[in-house]
Amino acid sequence: MLEKRNQLPQEQLTDEDYFIYCLEGVDEIATDKVTQAQIDLEQLAMNYGIASIYKTCDTIEGLEDSLNALVLDDHNFKDYEIIYLVMAGEPNSICLNDYYYSLQEIAEIFEGKLKGKILHFSNAKILNLDEEEAQYFLDITNAKAVSGYGNEFKGVSSSNLDKAFFNLFKEDDDMLEVVEELHQRHYNACKVLDFRMYY
Repeated sequence: MLEKRNQLPQEQLTDEDYFIYCLEGVDEIATDKVTQAQIDLEQLAMNYGIASIYKTCDTIEGLEDSLNALVLDDHNFKDYEIIYLVMAGEPNSICLNDYYYSLQEIAEIFEGKLKGKILHFSNAKILNLDEEEAQYFLDITNAKAVSGYGNEFKGVSSSNLDKAFFNLFKEDDDMLEVVEELHQRHYNACKVLDFRMYY
């Protein structure tokens, strides 16, 4: 399992720092290929002072192990506001190793583990929940919100909007204000990608 920490020099870390935990679904975790998500997280660390941990997984067990390691072993877990999932899939499901897992199944894996966190999906997959599905996911996981995009990747990656979203959170921890600000500053991108948040 590939793990990469995009950390800042110790003197740059302050009490206000927050971290992003990125899990990317890949075909084979043994590969050393650098992905766009890794490049984006490095830019976030260098340009905006946002530290992150990046891990890959190629099975649902790998996804579960990565999350458990974060929750149980990482003493900085309270500092992680956003869990960033870069995974392909159909609307409301992710695909790992040619198997599809519904958001309901993912909610059960994450049961009670996402208290106060925002689970954010890149537009590698569509997020299109109805009110009941969204409420179920939030109730089971204890997440503060789940966010993502209603329009699929058609040559337009959400990575720049993701970075803007994460950076706004660093400036302001009021989730609704952040979403409003994101729409004001990046109206066209939000519209094209159909940014959405369920809370």
